[in-house]
Amino acid sequence: MSPRHWLRRAALPRYFVAASLARAADSGAAVGLVLLAVDHSELRHPEAVGGLLAAGLTAPHLLGPVVAKRLDQARDSRRYLFAAFMLFGCALAAAAFLLGRVPLPFVVLMTVVAGTCGPVLTGGISSRVADLTGPDQRARRRGEGLDVLSYSTAAICGPAGVAALAAATNPLTALAVLGAAAVLAAFLALTLPPSTADDGNPKVAASVRSVLTMLIRNGPLRRVNYATMFTAISNGSLPVVAVILAVHLTGRATGGATMMAFLGVGSLAGAVLLTLFPLRGEPDRLTTRYVALVGIATALCALPTNYPLALLAFAFVGFANAPFGTATFAARSEYAPPAARTQVFVTMASLKIAAASAGSALAGVLTSLGPRGLPLAAAAVVVLAALGTTVDRRRTTR
Repeated sequence: MSPRHWLRRAALPRYFVAASLARAADSGAAVGLVLLAVDHSELRHPEAVGGLLAAGLTAPHLLGPVVAKRLDQARDSRRYLFAAFMLFGCALAAAAFLLGRVPLPFVVLMTVVAGTCGPVLTGGISSRVADLTGPDQRARRRGEGLDVLSYSTAAICGPAGVAALAAATNPLTALAVLGAAAVLAAFLALTLPPSTADDGNPKVAASVRSVLTMLIRNGPLRRVNYATMFTAISNGSLPVVAVILAVHLTGRATGGATMMAFLGVGSLAGAVLLTLFPLRGEPDRLTTRYVALVGIATALCALPTNYPLALLAFAFVGFANAPFGTATFAARSEYAPPAARTQVFVTMASLKIAAASAGSALAGVLTSLGPRGLPLAAAAVVVLAALGTTVDRRRTTR
């Protein structure tokens, strides 16, 4: 068996494991750093330190377009993925080990280094799905569903795993395991087949400015981008909605964490279903269809009169987000030119993270809307995106 044939065999399962490990490390790292800071009783303001370290991880995601351009220019994208995953794992472990041993700015610097690699762990590796599945649309949709499953798995296993490990051992050990997961993902990335563009020669990648312009002028990409951002604003508000609704229905804020867990379970169930029954149709129209479904699901969170119904409502929001996410991945693959595909993936992912952060902050300001008004306001944002994509498509196709 030739080495190239071996690389092609079971490429998607290896991709799924690598992506899930890397994303679990990314999603669990902020929780682990906060737990670690609180565990250091000698720190003057441990909660504030934890928040600072978590910000060091998330803020560099805004550099995603610049990082993605380097990936588009790489002679061999697998080596770039290897380097980014390895650097993330080592920098995260170093930050965990150095906290309390060196001045805090050095620890923050390590989290910023790890955070700069974050866009590659999320949108960067997603850009490889189209190469792994080939031109067959059904195979590509199944691969995109598998990618959504990777995100859902990591979103649950990362934070839950680090919390369980920290409770069983200590936060430092938990963060070391996350770092090791990223390192293992790095070696798995090297086993993926080479991209069709990996010819060993340096490539000319689109400029960051031209990619941002593309997201405005290219009709399908523009619609998918603002649908993604508006939905992220709504989804970013859900932790606040969950706490307010839990207090209203049970009198305990801790019930909000369980509701968010059900959100993750619903997303995971939807992603599994999509790997078995891939989406069919044009990604642009699929995005509009499923962003409307997310809006309806979010609005239903305002209706429950008891806690079990609220759990089901949150699970349905997660379930609805799975086909929406798959449709947006399909749109990025189909409408982005190959020379800018990675930048499109990562830029949209970076804008999505920024929008989710804005949604969280906005929900905190609008808590006076109460357990009924706040989810309806979040749903209105998503429905606005659905209406906007519909009107935009009709205007551009006249």
